[in-house]
Amino acid sequence: QVQLVESGGGLVQAGGSLRLSCTGSQRTFSNYAWAWFRQAPGKEREFVAGRALSSGTLEYADSVKGRFGISRDYAENMVYLQMNSLKPDDTAVYYCAAGILGSVVRSPRAYRYWGQGTQVTVSS
Repeated sequence: QVQLVESGGGLVQAGGSLRLSCTGSQRTFSNYAWAWFRQAPGKEREFVAGRALSSGTLEYADSVKGRFGISRDYAENMVYLQMNSLKPDDTAVYYCAAGILGSVVRSPRAYRYWGQGTQVTVSS
């Protein structure tokens, strides 16, 4: 059973930075495609960034491109979401997800495994 646990959320002022971490069980990030999603109150869960399993291709939502970056530490079975130049619109619960996918898929329905989420609040 794959388990994902996010950490690193918090309250930050606009323009600030945060780094979210996601720890996976087993060899999650070596065996699955993975991605970060977020969900703001009253809105649908949306894709933030992700990595394809086979090609290693990274993709980012247009809203975060140039500000956010994803990376991984396979030895520690962890992946990260570095968030810079944060805006109030980035306020949301951020989720780590994994799934058996051949490419980066932006629909949350495609991912089988999810963490519990971590809250990010950006004040203006």
